[in-house]
Amino acid sequence: MSVADKIFRKLNFMQRCVDYLKSIDPESKGLESNYEKRSAVERNFQLAIECAIDIGEIIISKEGLERPEDYRSVFRILGRHEIIPKEFAEEFAFAAGFRNILVHIYEEVDLDVLRKLLAENLKDFDTFAFYAAEYAEKLGE
Repeated sequence: MSVADKIFRKLNFMQRCVDYLKSIDPESKGLESNYEKRSAVERNFQLAIECAIDIGEIIISKEGLERPEDYRSVFRILGRHEIIPKEFAEEFAFAAGFRNILVHIYEEVDLDVLRKLLAENLKDFDTFAFYAAEYAEKLGE
């Protein structure tokens, strides 16, 4: 499988997760009272973020760039090398931090933060997907 194919495969999966998240009303009482719904939201956030990290790592490897120290560094490296805009890279690095909360301190996921991310940050995945797809398309040239 080509590098471009790997990126597009991850992008498709990430988009499925983000589409689910976009279907959730951030003010829904179900996030507070429905364990299954909240679990699904948290898991889809985790998977979408992990897809973005995987895509970043694929690009870093393909380009022979420096090895990331942590997940936040993945996006920062992409920004430093102008694969994604530097300012966006800094903003999107938050995703890696939220992924760590979801995976390691899951009992402390703040409902208000979850609602804020649903309401305000899903577009960041679309922006990342745009730049990743643009990069993958250039590989096909």
